Amino acid sequence: MRRLRLVSAPDAGQPAPASDEELLLAFQRGERGIGLRLYEHLLPVVDRTLYRILGCREQDHADLVQGAFEQIVSTLTKRRFAGECSLAGWASVIACHVGLSALRARRRERKVIDRTPGPPEHDAAPEPPARGADPEREVSALRDLEALRRHLAAMDGDRAIALLLHAMGYSLNEIADLTGVSVAAAQSRLSRGRRELKARCEPDAAARHVPARREEPR
Repeated sequence: MRRLRLVSAPDAGQPAPASDEELLLAFQRGERGIGLRLYEHLLPVVDRTLYRILGCREQDHADLVQGAFEQIVSTLTKRRFAGECSLAGWASVIACHVGLSALRARRRERKVIDRTPGPPEHDAAPEPPARGADPEREVSALRDLEALRRHLAAMDGDRAIALLLHAMGYSLNEIADLTGVSVAAAQSRLSRGRRELKARCEPDAAARHVPARREEPR
């Protein structure tokens, strides 16, 4: 005789997550509490996008998150969100713009490298260094990341956004929808962005291979 395995039913007291359509309709109607619902729905993607671009959560991280949400609410109020992509995707694009603006400001202040990193990402504990890890190589990798952020901050904004979205796993069609351009235009931005970033990084790579001068004995 076969035994039947009992499967627990979903918790009836736990409401299902609201869809984008439901959230947008509630926003347009001005329903009470919609601001908090939007915040809870989009905070993970906004926070994660800013963290990936900036590399750490510094003292102004909360201000950047707030700035991103102000722009999100503004675009929804002015009905600039066409609904051709998800709300989360739209929020990630806005967070990309906010993050790039912050990088440019820090670059102007010459504090990109000297800033003290904030606490590690709360959703993942830092991995312990692997056995036999090369500290010199790790320091070099960190410098490369900082240089990459500086180069992105100095690049054309549309190309940098396309590169960042691609790095976050969005497909070419999704990048086109998120940025409001054709697939061909998105492909062009991505290709030109790669070439521009490569050209900016080449002097750094060449400098690493220049042998240090030996001091001549006096």
